[in-house]
Amino acid sequence: MQAHTSRACLLISGGLDSAVLVSQFLTQGTRVVPLYLRCGFFWERVELYWLRRFLGTMRRPKLSPLEILELSLRGSYGPHWSLTGRRVPSAKSSDDAVYLPGRNVLLLSHAAIVCARRGISTIALGILKGNPFGDASPQFLTHFGAILAQALRHRIRIVAPLRASTKTQLVRRAQQLPLGLTFSCLNPQGLWHCGRCNKCAERKRAFREADVEDPTRYAK
Repeated sequence: MQAHTSRACLLISGGLDSAVLVSQFLTQGTRVVPLYLRCGFFWERVELYWLRRFLGTMRRPKLSPLEILELSLRGSYGPHWSLTGRRVPSAKSSDDAVYLPGRNVLLLSHAAIVCARRGISTIALGILKGNPFGDASPQFLTHFGAILAQALRHRIRIVAPLRASTKTQLVRRAQQLPLGLTFSCLNPQGLWHCGRCNKCAERKRAFREADVEDPTRYAK
């Protein structure tokens, strides 16, 4: 099947990095297929609510409707905090505390199947500078792309165009986007950020260091 280089599958969440990723590809004139994998994580219902609202403000001819793939991790993860919502890593926790085992392996595998079926070769993720996990490294993405291409008999290129940027830098350069419609919380309270988890702390710090007013509503 011939690949269409003018299209890209974007693995997105509701966060700041995904917002910038979508905007960047659309600005470049790429036809964007936004893909969300619903794995059963505690925060997904609220994250999808905000993701849909954000994408609704990005009405562009080259933005395809959001696609959701179902992939339950309950069998693989067991009683993990990301599924139960109990003992969620706090604002004082390290980055290692929020590691989701093999998440990029799962996301990329499913995205690659979608791409192979549709003749799309590029998969993009919003990995940022300083990501310490092995399945986010340039070496992993290159090698895993080659493995997926071999398995599917279709060219797969995995890109992380935000890798050189920190979250603070993203906030500075994306002030024109409706960042108040983005979501990055591990323990949402109703539709709002909890204000006390690891991701809320990271978000607050990014706005503070960027010297940009934080439009986020926090429960605490």
